[in-house]
Amino acid sequence: MGTCCNPQRSTDTTNQTTKNVSHFGHELERLAALASDQLSMVGLGGGKFLMGSDSPEAYAADHEGPVREVTVAPFAIGTTTVTNADFAAFVLETGYITDAEVHGDSLVFAGLLSDRLGDISPAVQDTPWWRQVAGANWLFPYGDTFSAVELAQHPVTHVSQSDAIAYADWAGGRLLTETEWEFAARGGLKQQPFPWGSIREPDGVARMNTFVGTFPEKPEGSVGTVPVTSFAPNGYGLYNMTGNVWEWTASKFTSGNESGVLRGGSYLCHASYCRRYRTSARTWATPDTSLGHTGFRLGLTTG
Repeated sequence: MGTCCNPQRSTDTTNQTTKNVSHFGHELERLAALASDQLSMVGLGGGKFLMGSDSPEAYAADHEGPVREVTVAPFAIGTTTVTNADFAAFVLETGYITDAEVHGDSLVFAGLLSDRLGDISPAVQDTPWWRQVAGANWLFPYGDTFSAVELAQHPVTHVSQSDAIAYADWAGGRLLTETEWEFAARGGLKQQPFPWGSIREPDGVARMNTFVGTFPEKPEGSVGTVPVTSFAPNGYGLYNMTGNVWEWTASKFTSGNESGVLRGGSYLCHASYCRRYRTSARTWATPDTSLGHTGFRLGLTTG
């Protein structure tokens, strides 16, 4: 079943389809027209840093610790996660079909669903705030007529690790390793839990997009993704390294769990059940799992 953050794609899915979202040509073209003209990336020189956490806030079961010194080679990283518009350009050019489309459904937070879909979409047994929604995919993140055109500069979601790798190959990049991701997320700071330092909300001001209120039934304000350049960047000029969406990496969770590693937390993280909105936090999902709070950013080998 996976963690509280990320239920997994069932291996016995029967509701499969090969319908490509490119059938919605007009929506796709409108969205792709809003894509960036070029990739926005930052080159980092690499070096040694202390990875992981031994803090009481860390989840031992997630293998966040022990703290260890690691060395990272030079690399480049996207200043933001890939947007819906950017992913649309990829699909429009290649006709790529995501895993969510192949399976015919994806997992959506119940609080984002229309009343109609909320009534008919089955809940995940151990995490009932997740609903298995027929027709949900990256272009229709809530599974109905609300398309990602309205969310052009928000992070693409409902993409699996396999989908993220396909996009990265097309764009001439790759997924980051989780070591690279953590090096970048820390922004040059040493052993700080957040990209900006030690305090979650300095001066009481939010620095990332996480769940506010009583999870999951009583949010305060809106719930969902925000544009990829929301909030101030970290010391390396990188936006939303924690909160907003989980980010796929190329790494495996453990030697005994070959699932893909996700980093950074999301808009559904809340201290009452999932404080994985920290620079050392990690979780996992199978390579074909797609969720409404999971995206990715590009990496590139340099030097």
